[in-house]
Amino acid sequence: MPAANDIRKGQVIKYNGEPHLVMETQHRTPGNLRAFVQIKMRNLRYGKALDQRFASTETIEVFQTDRRTLEFSYADRGTYAFMDPETFDQIELSAQQLGDAVNYLASGGKVDVLFVDDKPLNVEIPSSVALKIIESAEGIKGDTASNVQKPAKLETGLTIQVPLFVREGEVVRVNTADGTYLGRA
Repeated sequence: MPAANDIRKGQVIKYNGEPHLVMETQHRTPGNLRAFVQIKMRNLRYGKALDQRFASTETIEVFQTDRRTLEFSYADRGTYAFMDPETFDQIELSAQQLGDAVNYLASGGKVDVLFVDDKPLNVEIPSSVALKIIESAEGIKGDTASNVQKPAKLETGLTIQVPLFVREGEVVRVNTADGTYLGRA
């Protein structure tokens, strides 16, 4: 097992029996005290972030990780199926594991999945996705003087605010961080 000095950003470590993704590390040597490593990490099961201090010589267990790009296939009763385009293996994840990512999953969309000991633990979606508008009210003619927006329902069920000129059936780009309209695709 490596010492705390050897832990780097992006590794998955075992802390309190749970896998934690290392987001930031800092090695500190304050005055006449012993050196320590300050690690900012996020619990991969629950999403909670925390800071923890380790002695620089303390050993920490590091999990073997694998990051794969998978393609979204379909959703069925709260279960979402993904396919590995290289091996054609299929993996199913629950809505709870995906979290807010379910609002941005369109058929054929790609996601990065972090596997720890061959178990999918974390799903990362692209920063923006292209989704089709399935329901939207018509814009009122002459109401173009200001930045007026209207609600539009997307193919995933998410409702966002779009400009009046965007029509039903069009494909738009959506920011996955906050669910805002970025433009037409």
